[in-house]
Amino acid sequence: MNTKIVGRKLEINKLQKLYKSNKPEFVAVYGRRRVGKTFLVRELLEKEFVFDLSGLAKGSLNEQLMNFHFTLKRASDKEFSVPKSWLEAFEQLITLLQNSTKKRKVVFIDEISWLDTHKSGFLTALEHFWNGWACSKRDVMLVVCGSATSWIVKNLINNHGGLYNRITATIELLPFTLHETELFLKSKNINWTHYQIAEIYMIMGGIPFYLDKLKQGKGVSQNIDNVIFSKNAELKKEFQNLFVSLFDHAENYEKIVEILSSNRNGLTRKKILEKTKMKSGNKITTILNNLEYSGFIRSYSQPTKKTEVIYQLIDFFTLFYYYFMHKNNVRDEKFWTNTLNTARHNTWAGFSFEILCLLHVREMKKKLEVLGVQSSEYAWRSNKAGQNVQIDLLLDRADNIINLCEIKYSKIPYSITKDYEEKLREKMEVFQQETQPRKAIHLLMLTTFGVRQNKYYDIVQNEVTLDDLFAESE
Repeated sequence: MNTKIVGRKLEINKLQKLYKSNKPEFVAVYGRRRVGKTFLVRELLEKEFVFDLSGLAKGSLNEQLMNFHFTLKRASDKEFSVPKSWLEAFEQLITLLQNSTKKRKVVFIDEISWLDTHKSGFLTALEHFWNGWACSKRDVMLVVCGSATSWIVKNLINNHGGLYNRITATIELLPFTLHETELFLKSKNINWTHYQIAEIYMIMGGIPFYLDKLKQGKGVSQNIDNVIFSKNAELKKEFQNLFVSLFDHAENYEKIVEILSSNRNGLTRKKILEKTKMKSGNKITTILNNLEYSGFIRSYSQPTKKTEVIYQLIDFFTLFYYYFMHKNNVRDEKFWTNTLNTARHNTWAGFSFEILCLLHVREMKKKLEVLGVQSSEYAWRSNKAGQNVQIDLLLDRADNIINLCEIKYSKIPYSITKDYEEKLREKMEVFQQETQPRKAIHLLMLTTFGVRQNKYYDIVQNEVTLDDLFAESE
């Protein structure tokens, strides 16, 4: 299986093993919209496809069945009638597979959630197809894919009905890491510094579809202006389609991420309800779960309040949209170039760099040589009256060490001043007093270009730089 895929070593290896497993496989590939799920499957397995169906966005039952019919017609010399139901459609698929001479019969169903229209009976038919026939065929591999991650998790991975425990493998495709992003850009002959790649990453995340719009021979700001802010920019309307394509009643999802975009360390469910004026109940639970499944937010708890869950926005493109585009009719085609070095840009960059670090904890731990040590990551703030102490990232490790991470985004090596050293000591002391951890507290400076070793440097026990975050994951 030759591939042009950049990165994705673990996912490629897993799919290849599943293909060669010599047993029936039901594989669910899921992840955020535009992350490259379809490309991955097609690049590795397309030559082995016996049947390749893609659901129609907002298509009716009749339209989905007609699309199935046309797809089946292209895949077979045999004449099939237009199926009247999904049960009939899957029976026709069985006939196609039985007549196939391929050694491994791969069926690929893309955007599977779109096929499950209201009262269509799709899930029942899929269950019948797998349980009643495919699960006993050693030469069948069913790969399903979709951007509606919540649908896949609910209906396939966590199914409590006929498809319970039927998925034989799952592949959650995450955005590129910084390392993979660098490899991807180099494959396009774009050779930027780590600092430049980090700025792109803080706007687009590691989303291949977005990164593929970048052009060689242009700088970061020029590329961003061309891709997002110019008159006919390809990603100008991307956000308007992002949530609508994934969720019903998308306005409720957008309302929550808008609130979270202005609260850097996240909010509790109670605070989200207060600020959005939404009602408590299953509806808000479903929305928060769906946003987390789809990679837009994460949830975490603090050691002093383990029962209190905090939800934090971690999707870069969404954050960028709310910082610079939401409710702003941006007509300046050089908006990003003209925004550089402004206070608003610097505030956004500091916040986004914190998320970038949070999403590269594995690389941080590699630098600290504790990759095999379990850890949890969270933000913390003082709750005592009169205190205004906030720690943006704590790495709470199972080897009885807590790294208090100070994150600084700057264009030059960072210098610790006398006042800042006192502030750091105060943070460590307040955290120690309030949480009473039975672990050692080590201050870790996480910066773009390192920390100058002046007379106040001794407070630092560990350093991680932007270059360290570009390490290849193991």
